[in-house]
Amino acid sequence: MSRLHKESHLVSRVGWLRAAVLGANDGIISTASLILGVASASAAQSDILLTGVAGLVAGAMSMAAGEYVSVSSQSDTEHADLARESRELAADPAAETEELAQAYVVRGVEVGLAREVARQLMVKDALGAHARDELGISAATTARPVQAAMASAATFTVGAAAPLLLVLVAPTAHVIPVVAVGSLLFLSLLGAIGARAGGAGLLKPTLRVAFWGAFAMALTAGIGAVFGKVV
Repeated sequence: MSRLHKESHLVSRVGWLRAAVLGANDGIISTASLILGVASASAAQSDILLTGVAGLVAGAMSMAAGEYVSVSSQSDTEHADLARESRELAADPAAETEELAQAYVVRGVEVGLAREVARQLMVKDALGAHARDELGISAATTARPVQAAMASAATFTVGAAAPLLLVLVAPTAHVIPVVAVGSLLFLSLLGAIGARAGGAGLLKPTLRVAFWGAFAMALTAGIGAVFGKVV
């Protein structure tokens, strides 16, 4: 005897997970890169710390504003599509029912059954059925600007705080290796956590974030070293 069971799918995490991983990843990489660039130019520890704090504040605000504007644009598009669909439903419900039925036929449902399913769904929630099956808009993937902005700003701050903490605890003469190695470890941990939260394998996401983090930090440190000697 089979029993119904509640399934927990990870697609519901897509919205906040993307923003959170992006924020934390950017926080670690940008702040660590700034710190290494300034440290490579033989700056004092107080200057290095000030640069990191300024990068944290500016980056968190930038991430929040960027996410809010970007996701708001997506939300505006979704609302415009829903408004247009609502007008079409009011103007010609029969044509909209057939349009929904054809969407099911394309997916492999027999024509008669597709029309009956479309008719029943239109009776219960016409706009919801068209939003989901024609426009691809659902509760799990709909744009949430405020949630994305807050997640990005908060996780950027947490990510940026990690290399700043390393500056505080590292001996002055060893700031560069401590921040570089520590930040790569933080990035690897972030990649593993993001992969686990999204249900993906651990190795590829971990190596991906570690590689790009190492590249960014090495490039910035090299520029700091070159310009530090010139100045």
